[in-house]
Amino acid sequence: MEDELVAENGKIEIPKDASICGFDSLHRLLQSNLSPHLFQEVSRLIIGLNCGRALDTVAIPELAKSLSSKHDFDLQSFAFHAERESMREPRIVRVGLIQNAIALPTTAPLLDQKRGIFRKLTPIIEAAGNSGVNILCLQEAWTMPFAFCTREKKWCEFAEPVDGESTQFLQGFAEKYNMVIISPILERDVKHGEVIWNTAVIIGNNGNIIGKHRKNHIPRVGDFNESTYYMEGNTGHPVFETAYGKIAVNICYGRHHPLNWLAFGLNGAEIVFNPSATVGELSEPMWPIEARNAAIANSYFVCSINRVGTEVFPNPFTSGDGKPQHTDFGHFYGSSHVSAPDSSCTPSLSRYKDGLLVTEMDLNLCRQLKDKWGFRMTARYEIYDDLFARYVKPDFEPQVISDPLLNKKTS
Repeated sequence: MEDELVAENGKIEIPKDASICGFDSLHRLLQSNLSPHLFQEVSRLIIGLNCGRALDTVAIPELAKSLSSKHDFDLQSFAFHAERESMREPRIVRVGLIQNAIALPTTAPLLDQKRGIFRKLTPIIEAAGNSGVNILCLQEAWTMPFAFCTREKKWCEFAEPVDGESTQFLQGFAEKYNMVIISPILERDVKHGEVIWNTAVIIGNNGNIIGKHRKNHIPRVGDFNESTYYMEGNTGHPVFETAYGKIAVNICYGRHHPLNWLAFGLNGAEIVFNPSATVGELSEPMWPIEARNAAIANSYFVCSINRVGTEVFPNPFTSGDGKPQHTDFGHFYGSSHVSAPDSSCTPSLSRYKDGLLVTEMDLNLCRQLKDKWGFRMTARYEIYDDLFARYVKPDFEPQVISDPLLNKKTS
């Protein structure tokens, strides 16, 4: 099997079925090939321990299991614990993350593509609701193929107002299951000249619209030059107070910016969702690191969602990295997971299947880790404030002290 990963040019290549040596995740590969004792030790190093022990699993009702089997989506569940406190009761929240491939080819009529995704996600959302999920998050631009790098404007037809068809579709589930839903869409701002944004709509557990957040950072790397379609967001770093805790949304590329993560933490987030669309060749080694680091540095939970599959477009396109024209971005590798402030994290969902990850967490863990590490108290924000104030000015001079002998001529 290892030989199958090496191409004739000597480069490592992912198998066409997007598996890892026939397994749908690294965790399952290790679990199947190591003795229980070795797997326990390796798992401890890779995904950490929560309050000194391995993660527990959450009981999933038979109806959700049946939906998973019938509709062939990966279903996993885990639980993070916090230490028992004397003066606060546990604050238990159950979160659901959905990753999925598109339902129809990109050549199908656009409305059929959108409605096909609605039909495809219905049983997965039902499984989340029946599993007691309190907050559900979908992937970036979930209503459409991730067409933003083709630079073809027809895909703008998927853009809709915040209260548009996709929001109305999800509001019924929010009411039915008393569930907050985060819906990342392509937004058409009809009140401001129909400007288009990459937006996450926050739907309350009563079916109401709590608010929205627009993607702060737009990529300009490889195929991912999305500024053709939408601009950098103008909503700042909002934290939404819901019935189940204070949540924020760091959309996709924003995960590469530590200050973006920091700002959500400064505004009091307890859970930050990172709905994304990213491919293996570009970012997979970074995927488990950045979210986990953000959870540790900011003492909150991070929920990372990535779509799955290879989306092939009718017309070839090019990018700025020298590759010949092509019709797809590569494989969206799924691997959705949750990271905790104590450095532990869940195993990931499949690299190639639709999936639902159900994760229970005690939000008391956020304060407990703040107390333990004191990152907020030792951050010295004032010295960085001074640096930033100087850096953004045109006459900025870096604080560099040169060795006076560095450029002295030798005789």
